[in-house]
This record gives sequence, structure tokens and C-alpha cells, in this order.
Amino acid sequence: MDFFKKLLGGKKDTEEKEVKASVLAVMPEEIYQSATLELQDVIAPSALKIASKSISLGDKIARTFFIISYPRFLTDNWFSPIINLDKVFDISIFIHPIDTSLVLRQFQKKVAEVQSQISVREGKGMVRDPMLDTAYQDLEGLRNNLIQAQEKMFDVGIYITIYADNELELFKIENEIKSILESKLIYIKPALFQQEDGFKSVIPINTDLLGIHQKLNSEPLSSVFPFISFDLTSDKGILYGINRHNSSLVIFDRFSLENYNSVTFAKSGSGKSYATKLEILRSLMFDVDVIVIDPEREYEFLSEAVGGRYFNISLSSDHHINPFDLPIPHEDETAEDVLRSNIINLVGLFRLMLGGLTPEEDSMVDRAISETYAMKDITPESDFSNIEPPLLSDFELVLGGMDGSDSIVTRLAKYTRGSWSTFLNRPSNVDINKKFVVFSVRDMEDELKPVAMYIIMHYIWNTIRKNLKKRLLVVDEAWWMMKSEDTASFLYSIAKRGRKYYLGLSTITQDAADFMKSPYGVPIITNSSIQLLLKQSPTTIDILQKTFNLTDEEKYLLLESGLGEGIFFAGLKHVAIKVISSYTEDQIITSDPSQILSNRKAKEEQEKAETEGKQSL
Repeated sequence: MDFFKKLLGGKKDTEEKEVKASVLAVMPEEIYQSATLELQDVIAPSALKIASKSISLGDKIARTFFIISYPRFLTDNWFSPIINLDKVFDISIFIHPIDTSLVLRQFQKKVAEVQSQISVREGKGMVRDPMLDTAYQDLEGLRNNLIQAQEKMFDVGIYITIYADNELELFKIENEIKSILESKLIYIKPALFQQEDGFKSVIPINTDLLGIHQKLNSEPLSSVFPFISFDLTSDKGILYGINRHNSSLVIFDRFSLENYNSVTFAKSGSGKSYATKLEILRSLMFDVDVIVIDPEREYEFLSEAVGGRYFNISLSSDHHINPFDLPIPHEDETAEDVLRSNIINLVGLFRLMLGGLTPEEDSMVDRAISETYAMKDITPESDFSNIEPPLLSDFELVLGGMDGSDSIVTRLAKYTRGSWSTFLNRPSNVDINKKFVVFSVRDMEDELKPVAMYIIMHYIWNTIRKNLKKRLLVVDEAWWMMKSEDTASFLYSIAKRGRKYYLGLSTITQDAADFMKSPYGVPIITNSSIQLLLKQSPTTIDILQKTFNLTDEEKYLLLESGLGEGIFFAGLKHVAIKVISSYTEDQIITSDPSQILSNRKAKEEQEKAETEGKQSL
């Protein structure tokens, strides 16, 4: 109240109270009128409390640490695990050069001291101390490098400030950072009773108030370089997207890994088909043949744009595939191996078509397939390049002559003489000798979709084995294949054997739960070197977290990701990714209905204008 005493002088108590009241009433308004907003007012926390081991900044708690000890050797990228931690923290590195002449004088004294200790031990006949010998060699080596100007010495201070919402979270982050550093023999301590100086040393105002330094020469100092993060940028491959952590390019070649397979999991509308079409478009530029099984007719426009071939497989379609087709044996295969493999796959197909088989029926079907081939003079000694494969009706004829086959023949009739005969009981008339081929099964009845996808994959597999070429097989909405054990088993066999034929299998699904329920779900994932996880729904995230060993931070990242964002795994590395495309690529591969309608309208208007122009001529 000194201010008021000076202001009021010797006024009486009543007058003093009145003046005080009037002044206090005016002051806030005057302060408001005269105050100017500065940067420090904007960035300052709402409250500040400084304790011995932490600082409270509004709703956050901060704690500052400093490094006190390093090992004898520092490996490259030792700081990288800290830099890449998905936590909120600040790091400040202060590097103070030391005059080389001053260091050399200190070294001379230290070398003499170590030499003296070694001489004393030798004079007493004591065993040589390896620590003293090592110290002497290190000092001599470093002194030589300093004299030759190959190294310089620095006082280095590294301070880390971590932030948390409460003490428990702060304790967990502290332990995590300590364990990472201590595993590398690097030790840190909190700045006790110096938290204010520590915090000021870390914020970007270039003031080293802590002044806690360790001497490092140039070589170990270079290992501290902080701008390091996980990346998947290689010298060759295609661009998958942008690393969301450091904005580097995710460039990778799937054919450089131990196998060429990939799996993609994402909820509907999160951009999985978009990302797949983008990979296809870019792979085609690198001389990769691509074959797609398309359940939703999403790849038709892409096929037209790149001059590919599009087959619509349905009951009313003109395109047919004969499941009895045989491939020409590869150079390291015999005709007997090919025939036996095809018979096994056909037994699986009939098990799927007929709703399951008893052990007796299974054996009967196996024998009937062999006799059907034999009826066309197809044996293990035949030349498969000049044969006419049998049809499903031939198989029915052979089966009808066997005792106890009435039930199988009855169930088979709908595929040979019923409404479904147009799909299967015809010779093959599709040719996939193109860079890009799409098989659409959108118009196929849901009951027949797994059968259709199995037959298509069987035909593709037989064609792929004819000649060795870099290929990518894309199975979209693969959960259809996982519904049946036979189709899932066949998909798994392609994932395992594809590498031998230079084939990469890309499995895409939005229903992770159904995919994982199959006994072949996890094996397909483990046989895929690349995994792409985009935005997930809360109902499936726990399954994926367990399968892919995701941290809680990665789990929440997938739940909160936007369109085309997620996590990209390649071998032992994984990064947060955002799929990006150019304008031209986007026009070709978009799945946005409004954009597709707009493109169609523009195309129709262009065609109409061209027609009117021709008519006027």
C-alpha cells in the first residue's frame, strides 16, 4: 500500500478510502486501454510452478535431463531410437569448440600421469593393468589426431525435456528413455533444483544455462547428429507414398525382398483400392505384368486407360474358363508333377462346388478326374502342348459310370446342365497375354463368387507357370477366398510358391476379422514381406494390434488416420505413410463416385462435340 500512501499524502481515513476505491475502479480500464499484446503473452502458459524435479506449465508437467556419461565407443545412429520415440519432448544440443593447443597441454599432463602409474606398477612387479594400457593408447591416438588436425575437441551438452499430463505418465516416459540409453551405456540424470535453468536451456533461445558438458572429439560427436528417422527410401522401386514422420519418400521394390507378397488391411472407404491401383499403375512402368481379380468392378477404367484386357466373368458372360485346362510343364517339372498337382486342385474345387465331400466321395472324385483325363488320352507321358482338355460334362459322364456316385452326379448337374452350365462347362476362351489383365466377378452370384475366384486363380496359376516373368497378382476383397478352407488353402499355396515363378501376390481385404478366422490367415501374412495397414475400425483394431505387434501409439494412429494414411511395413522396417498421387494418376484411379460421374460427363460431352464436328464436316 506504499503507492496509496504516497498518492494520498496526509488525508484522513474516510477520504483515503474513497480515493482508493476510485483509483482501483479506474486502474483495470487504464491497463486494458494501454496494454499491448506481445509474443511472450501468446506463448506463455496459463500458470507456472517450479519444483525441484519438474516444472508445471499450465496443464502439462515437464522434466529436464542431461547426459552425464558416454561409453568408450559411440555407434552411428545411437540417438535415433530417442529421436523416433512417439512422445512429446524437446532436445537441445550445445557444442562448444575447445582450443586445440589448450587441449594438447592438458593431454600432455594426462599422458605423463598415466605413464607414471604404469611405470610404478612395473617397478613393483605388479601385473599390467589393461585399463591403464587402453587409456594410454586412446590418449596417444587422440593426441596424434589432434596434432595432425584430423580431430577437434568440443564441450558437448545434451539436454532433454519431456512433457506429460501427470506424474505417472512422466515417470513412464522417463523410464523408457533411460532404458533405451542405458542399454547403450549412456546415462542421464534429472537437473535437480535446476529445472528452471534446464527448461530455459532446452527452449529455442540459444542459452546454455545448465552448462553440464562432456568432452567429445569430432568422430563420436558426429554420431549425435539428430536428424535421423526410419525411412524406406531405396535406390530403385516405386513410390508408395510420403513418410508422415519426416516427409521423406517411401520408395521400395517388392521384388528385392525374400518374397514378393503383400497384404493390405483397411476399412471400407479408407483408400485401399486407391493405393493398390496407384501401385499397379507405377509397377506397369517398370515392366511388371499385373493380373487383378476384381469383385467390385473398380479396375475397369484403369484397364481401359493403360490398354489392358478386361474379362467380365458371370453366368451370362461370353468369357469362359475350363477348370480342366493343363499348363505346359516348367523346365524343372515333369508332366506327371503337373497332372498330379492339377488333380489335387480340382478335388479342392469340387469340394467347394458340391458343398463338401465325404472321405468316400473325395476318393471317388479323385479317381474320376484321373479317368476323365485318361479318356482324352492325357497321361503323365503326354505332351500337354497338343492336347484337348476334357470338359465338366466329360467328368460327369465318367462319374455316372461309378457305383455310389448318384449323390455327386445329382449335385453336379446344375453345373453341367442347369442354369450354371454356361459358366463352367465350356472351353476356355480368355487370353491373358497382356501387360494388364482384370477378371471382374461383380456380376457373379454371391453363392458362386468363391468358386469363380478359385477357378480364375487356378487358371492364372497355370498360365503363370508357362513362362518366367515378373508378375503381380492382386486379389481384392480376399475375404471371399477365406470363407472356404479349400480356397484359402489355394491362396496360401500361391503365396508360398509364387516366388519360384517371379510372382508377387497382393492380398487386399476390408474384413480383417474374417480373414484372421481362417487357419490360413496368419500364415499368408507371415509369408508377405510387405504389409499396409490403413485406417481401421474399432471392432478389428485389437486383432490387428495382436497380429502385427502394434504399440498403443500405432493402434491409435490407425484409428485416427485420414484417407490414404496408415502404416507401411517392409521387411523389418515400418513407417507411418500417406499415399499420394499426381493429378493425372488421380483421374485414372479414383474411386470417388462424384469424381467418376464428373469424368464420365466430361467424356460424353467431348464425344458429343467430336460427333457434331464430324457431322458438320
